[in-house]
Amino acid sequence: MVEIGSISILLSFIVSVYVLAASLYGAKARRRDFVKSAENGAIAVFVLLLIATGALLYLLINLDFSLKYVALNTSTDLAMIYRITSLWAGQAGSLLLWCLVLALYTALVVIQGRNKNRELMPYVTATLSVVLIFFIFIIGFVESPFEKLPFTPSEGNGLNPILQNAYMAIHPLTLYLGYVGVTVPFAFGMGALLSGRLGDEWIRLSRKWALVAWTFLAVGLLLGARWAYLELGWGGYWAWDPVENAAFMPWLVATAFIHSVMIQEKKGMLKKWNMILIILTFFLSIFGTFITRSGIISSVHSFAQSDIGPLFLGFIAFILLFSFGMYLYRSKELESENQFDSILSRESAFIFNNLLFLGAAFTVFLGTIFPILSEAVVGHKILVGSPYFNAVNVPIALVLIFLMGVGPVISWRKASRENIIKNFMYPVILSVLTAVVLVVLGIRDVTAVLSYALCMFVTVTVFTEFIKGVRVRSKRGENPLLAFTRLVSRNKRRYGGYIVHLGVVLIVVGVTSSSVFVTEKLVTLSEGESGTIRDYTLTFNGMEQYTTDAKNATKAELSVFKGQKDLGVMVPEKNLYKYEGNREINQETEVALRSTFTDDLYIILSNVGPDGTASFRVIINPMVSWIWAGGVVLLLGAIVTMWPSGRKKREEVFIRYSLGEKDITAKA
Repeated sequence: MVEIGSISILLSFIVSVYVLAASLYGAKARRRDFVKSAENGAIAVFVLLLIATGALLYLLINLDFSLKYVALNTSTDLAMIYRITSLWAGQAGSLLLWCLVLALYTALVVIQGRNKNRELMPYVTATLSVVLIFFIFIIGFVESPFEKLPFTPSEGNGLNPILQNAYMAIHPLTLYLGYVGVTVPFAFGMGALLSGRLGDEWIRLSRKWALVAWTFLAVGLLLGARWAYLELGWGGYWAWDPVENAAFMPWLVATAFIHSVMIQEKKGMLKKWNMILIILTFFLSIFGTFITRSGIISSVHSFAQSDIGPLFLGFIAFILLFSFGMYLYRSKELESENQFDSILSRESAFIFNNLLFLGAAFTVFLGTIFPILSEAVVGHKILVGSPYFNAVNVPIALVLIFLMGVGPVISWRKASRENIIKNFMYPVILSVLTAVVLVVLGIRDVTAVLSYALCMFVTVTVFTEFIKGVRVRSKRGENPLLAFTRLVSRNKRRYGGYIVHLGVVLIVVGVTSSSVFVTEKLVTLSEGESGTIRDYTLTFNGMEQYTTDAKNATKAELSVFKGQKDLGVMVPEKNLYKYEGNREINQETEVALRSTFTDDLYIILSNVGPDGTASFRVIINPMVSWIWAGGVVLLLGAIVTMWPSGRKKREEVFIRYSLGEKDITAKA
């Protein structure tokens, strides 16, 4: 299996180089046979990398400790699911997964684009192959997942305890699909610059790929937050960790791009801006991969120090120089066809939206690299903590929420006074009433009041748009449910986007509540003693210790009451693992969590005293569940937006049939 994996990677590198050469030659010489051969080669690369990944999985499942990667990331105590997930637990395996996902995207792009967009597609394939060549070179010649040890140890190093969590089976995969998926719209942008086809064609072709990548990034970030909340035992879900930031930055710029392309499609504007956005999105994706794997930053999520950092820096420099070089070369052909008519317009709202997303990405970028810069200048790292990120990004987020409500209802080109009054009167009144009610109820935190009021503003504008659409269709004789279904199905992109906005509102409410109104208390109890926090009472029933093949564990049992209501027993746990894992972390806390839609009761076993006492860190996090519910709604909206529609195809078939091309119906 080791030889099969190694040979497959070597062959995939050779074929990727051929794909690049054949695509470029076929495009320049207008040789369709070379272009088709390159496309077949791209599919072959995916098959070869699939074989290599299968070989590594086989070795992981069967615990072949003669392989360095297996010995470093597994042990005999691991359950089968964690032997599989150890594929992406280490550096080399995660890079192999990176290659496999990109090869899959490339194969899908090639298959979807066959016999279409012939002048553009060879350059798209060539761009994708350049990125593949770099990453396959890394796993083939620098950081091989199939490196053998000079001896076979009897036991492996084990898997990092914090990675032994169900969310680690899906969170990294989801993030990879987002990270790597960004390469596809970037490739279409480069294809447009290289071919000179700089109209809206590349935007139309790349938009859904951008949405796919954006959705996976969003879901991956939320799954990562959920994993951190359950596994790291600190009571939070977001700490502005450098690796969290690494995934957040391309998501921010991709969000700006997805909004901005609508103006190019509808108004022929922002062509230069959109090209810059997609270049920056891809740059941030590769930059995130670099800081995760180079060892230059300290993070619970990062991989160990390695020698691939300089290679990544060189590749990033190449990306930026080539991309912006092509952009400058074609800049005259990227001039906008129209100009802005008014600052009070939907176009302007989108522009402000873009600038704020880009500003947020820049502040996160600056805070992430500042420790690196400070070390280079003054000789030691100056860490940037949450206060900086919150101070800068919270005001930006509040303005973005406001624009999220403005964008859907303000007019294109220029909003009249009548339009503004008609569309914004009720949302503004209800948001102001929300703020007043909150203040009357005793909430004095300005950020919280503004956040809740703005969320009400967005919610009212979104529901107003749905109500208007349903009302218009109902006047045609459709019942409300049918009207709603057809309204969404006939304009999935628009109304799917509104559903996404509602998901974001739920997330913002959850983040605001759990950040501003959190309650925390350290309680030390002897067996039989009780402690209180707000309206919860905790009674310590005792402790139990046990041992498994993997760990020595101590768990404490607490009876929980809310007022007079018995909520049952909660059992926080501390574990000491027998194998250190791939990042020398051998201790882990299993939190006890009781979650409702109003609050989370979060209990951590902090310390066990020699006299039998136990110290518990007890946290009440209000409305955290709204974050996860918002993620589900966001995903639903994204699926609606991307859902394929056969309506246009059916209309085209009908028109052509009416014109006499009757054989087309059989094909359709």
